[in-house]
Amino acid sequence: MQGSTEPRTTISGTNLHSQGALMTARCFPIVALAVVLAVTACRNDPPPPPAPVGPSAAELERARQDSIGRVRTRQDSATAARDRAARAENDRLAAAQRELRTSLEALVHFDYDEADITSDAERALREKVDILRGNPDVRMRLVGHADERGSTEYNLALGSRRAEAVKQFFTGFGLDAGRFDTTSRGEEVPLVNRSDEDAWAQNRRAEFAITAGGAELRPPR
Repeated sequence: MQGSTEPRTTISGTNLHSQGALMTARCFPIVALAVVLAVTACRNDPPPPPAPVGPSAAELERARQDSIGRVRTRQDSATAARDRAARAENDRLAAAQRELRTSLEALVHFDYDEADITSDAERALREKVDILRGNPDVRMRLVGHADERGSTEYNLALGSRRAEAVKQFFTGFGLDAGRFDTTSRGEEVPLVNRSDEDAWAQNRRAEFAITAGGAELRPPR
C-alpha cells in the first residue's frame, strides 16, 4: 500500500514580491503619519522665554552714585572718628598739662613765725620734685610771704627764709640750685585780706611761678 503524500504549497518569486510590496504599502501611511505628528508637535512647542532685559543707563548711574555715596559715608565716618580721637587726645594732654602746672604752682604754708617745712608742705614739695626731675628745663621763682603781724622788715626777712627753705628742699633732692630764684614779699601781698587766724594761716606761704620751660610739661616717670 502506497503511503499518501501531503500536498506542497510552492510560493513563487512573483508571490514574494507581491507580498513585500503589499507590506510596504501598508507601512508607508503609518510612517508618514508619525512624521506629520512629530512635525506638528514641534510646531506646537511653546516659544522660548524672552532674554532678560539688563538695567537701563539711568539705573546703572543710580547704582554708581549709591556706591560712591556709601564709600563717602564710610570715609566721612572714619574721618569723624579720627577727629574725635585727636580731640580727645588733645584734651587729655591739655588736662595733663594743667594738672602738672597746678601741682608745680600749688602753694605751701608755714606755721606762725616759722620757716621750717611742715609735713603737709613736704608732701606737696615732693610732688613738685618729681615733676621737676622729669622737666629739667623748667625754671621757677620762689616767693616767700608772711602775715601782717610783725614789722615790715621782719616779715620781709621771714618771707626770704621761707623761700630759701623751699629752695634748699629742692636742692636736697639733687635739683640744680640755678633753676630757682628766691624773693620775698613779706606782708605786702596778702592772699586773704582779713585779720584773723584763718587769714593769717593762709597768708604765711610760699608761691611758685614758672619762669621757663613750662610750655610742654612731661609727667613724672
